[in-house]
Amino acid sequence: MSDALSWRPRTGDIPSKPGVYRWLDGSGRVIYVGKAKNLRARLSSYFAPLETLHERTRRMVTTARDLQWTIVGSEFEALQLEYTWIKQFDPPFNVQFKDDKSYPYLTVTTSEEIPRVAITRGRHKRGDRYFGPYVKVYPLRTTIDSLLKVFPMRSCKASTLKAAQRSGKPCLLGDIGKCSAPCVGRVSIEAHRAIVDDVIRFMSGHDQTYIRDLRGRMQAASDALEFEEAAKLRDQLQALDSVLASSSVVLSDHDNADVLGLFEDELNAAVHVFTVRGGRIRGVRTWLIDKELEVDTAEFLNQALQHIYLDEDDDPLEVPVQILLPTMPAGADAITEMLRERRQGPVHLHVPQRGEKLSLQHTVTANAAEALRQYKMKRSSDYTARSMALTEIADALRLAEAPLRMECYDISHLGGTDVVASMVVFEDGLPKKRDYRKFSITGTTDDTASIHQVITRRLAHLNDETPDTDGQQKPSFSYFPGLIIVDGGAPQVAAAQRAIDEAGLSGRIALAGIAKRLEELWVPDDDYPVILRRNSEAMFMVQRIRDEAHRFAITYQRNSRTKAYETGLAAVPGVGARRARDLLRHFGSPARIAQASVQQLCEVEGIGPTTAQRLVTWQHENAAIVKTVSREGKASEQ
Repeated sequence: MSDALSWRPRTGDIPSKPGVYRWLDGSGRVIYVGKAKNLRARLSSYFAPLETLHERTRRMVTTARDLQWTIVGSEFEALQLEYTWIKQFDPPFNVQFKDDKSYPYLTVTTSEEIPRVAITRGRHKRGDRYFGPYVKVYPLRTTIDSLLKVFPMRSCKASTLKAAQRSGKPCLLGDIGKCSAPCVGRVSIEAHRAIVDDVIRFMSGHDQTYIRDLRGRMQAASDALEFEEAAKLRDQLQALDSVLASSSVVLSDHDNADVLGLFEDELNAAVHVFTVRGGRIRGVRTWLIDKELEVDTAEFLNQALQHIYLDEDDDPLEVPVQILLPTMPAGADAITEMLRERRQGPVHLHVPQRGEKLSLQHTVTANAAEALRQYKMKRSSDYTARSMALTEIADALRLAEAPLRMECYDISHLGGTDVVASMVVFEDGLPKKRDYRKFSITGTTDDTASIHQVITRRLAHLNDETPDTDGQQKPSFSYFPGLIIVDGGAPQVAAAQRAIDEAGLSGRIALAGIAKRLEELWVPDDDYPVILRRNSEAMFMVQRIRDEAHRFAITYQRNSRTKAYETGLAAVPGVGARRARDLLRHFGSPARIAQASVQQLCEVEGIGPTTAQRLVTWQHENAAIVKTVSREGKASEQ
């Protein structure tokens, strides 16, 4: 290792104290910034033998030509300095956050002498109050219109305000009661400020308190026979109800919190945030992240919190009193202290364990997963990006031309049983689902033998002129693929190459394997993998076709197990195929059938007490089959 990195500092020279370190390349550019409680322990881990390092870490270490560090007094100071340096140097190997769109905010310009309420999309101006972000502009305009019926504050532009001040006449909003017209002195600036404060309190989560007060005033006016005042207050209540109706109630009335959801894969991640004020969702926002180095979830959340609440270049959210997270971030005490300084008040990080908060956490995580899926779909539909990906793949694998037809194979099994395989096809960088194929593997439970079998069976159909059942030729299985990709490393690639050689097609079909852990490509007869750039279009396409093959294989295996279970269920005396289908339709899954009592089974039409007892006995005798089919979709599937 010392020969490979001649500039490596001696271990004894690295202090065993908290600090922040910078990796620099040959031109002096900072390529990575990190922090550590113990600099010596952390940096020594980078200088392990190259072959033991994660591929992305290895690439960063071999790119670097210098290492610098700064000692600090505490983990909190390290976090602050790390954040400052990341913003200053924008290192390419650190996590890159990208907001997926420009969100509208409801803004109260408290920095102006006569504040106004408006919709903005740009950078936040210090001193103003922002609520949101919101998903769409139209509902936000409706919200402002309803608020002005209750809180008649200024909403006009500066030019309109100056024109009214010159002429002494208010604009239309002043005439119809949606502005108190401080511009012409109908109310004092101090009185207008009081209205502004009411708007801020209402939008900050004190809506129910204000509504209760308004309802009490309406009742008092009615009791005093002041019906015009009571009618006015009634109209204001209806306006506020319309504002609240546009936001979902998700927590208790007094709860103010931001809820963060995270969904990630090897290359990308999405962070989704629900802004909850007064128990209602006041806004949502999503960040999409390109991951360069491997970062664990706790460290990733630490960086996400810094970016979401502290990054002045990306419209940071207002720090709430409570932040709900899927797991605690690394250095939780230090990041909490930074957030408290920003908020100038208490901040609590919390991981929900049960109840409505945990349910909301799951909802936000599901939104993060959907955001990442939509991002990938949008990226894959870009023709320029697809063309670039195919060109990069051809260059990386040294192909004579871009692989316009790629086939990817994946093996799926459950504990060595129920072995199946999938074949998915991408043409011109897009999935061609009518050419997908699925295979049942017999006679082996070994991945390499399974790969050999499925590739052999597939290649047997090249130039197959056998007509389909409708008498038409079926050319899709007879096309030569430009590239075959197998899910696995060198052993799987060797097995696939053996099948190609046995078919007499050596040199005519390109082959590569993608290893899941390091996302690296293995080619035949090569001791070292091909490394694609982490955020490249080629890496994105290869990962996508691999994931599609895995999804297709898992779906086939699940359906096969469910069908086998249904066949076994139908063999129970008194059940039959029709009642087996009725049972699955009634209970929804084999797991629920297994948990059902005799009385519950009798609720299905045609199932009597005797048959129900036979079902209970059969499931007890076949517990292994029931357990297997009931746990489909879990991580034990491969």
